[in-house]
Amino acid sequence: MAKLVLVRHGESVANAANVYTGWNDVPLTKKGEQQAKQAGELVNTISDFAPTHIHTSVLSRAITTANIVADTCDLLWLPMTKTWRLNERHYGALRGLNKDISRKVFGVEQVLLWRRGFDSVPPAQGSPMIDRRYKLCDQHLMPRAESLHQTQIRLMPYYYNHIASRLLNGEDQLIVAHGSSLRALIKKLENINDHDIVNLEVPNAEPIVYTMDDQLNIVNKEILH
Repeated sequence: MAKLVLVRHGESVANAANVYTGWNDVPLTKKGEQQAKQAGELVNTISDFAPTHIHTSVLSRAITTANIVADTCDLLWLPMTKTWRLNERHYGALRGLNKDISRKVFGVEQVLLWRRGFDSVPPAQGSPMIDRRYKLCDQHLMPRAESLHQTQIRLMPYYYNHIASRLLNGEDQLIVAHGSSLRALIKKLENINDHDIVNLEVPNAEPIVYTMDDQLNIVNKEILH
């Protein structure tokens, strides 16, 4: 048996402003920092949870949350991997746009498809990301917009190679990431169909605890809040 714990970052300034964030790098709010601390306190209550590695994205709101959770749980000494593959879904040209305004411009149904559908891709941004954190990445892999499905495709190789491999070795793992990247992972882990994934919400800073057998079948799921 091994445990996999997923945590979405605490509230960011973009969450508070109700704008699309995606790969934009924004900090946590003071409320988000407190949520991250509370998430760490909840993780600390998980029976027999002894992670050997922490995995997060290369975006500040997730990294800060991971550090606060680790500090709260006395786990700052653990190795932590930061990877673009755990980044939030890339929202393309919607990045920085208020969500209410987007509904007025594009229509409620279209925005719902972009936000919750599995294969709908929002309008692409005009050029690839220019940011030194992606300088060493294969530029052909850098998206200009992503569906949830495309997010899942770029995320799963990292999961299989660096997380599942450790779980199969009986090592507990902690992932601190984003709403859509975690939705993409949960869809695969729980075999959720394309229609039902629309209804899945991953709240900020509420740890999701999976207990898995030696074949990585989920034997128990608990959401802590």
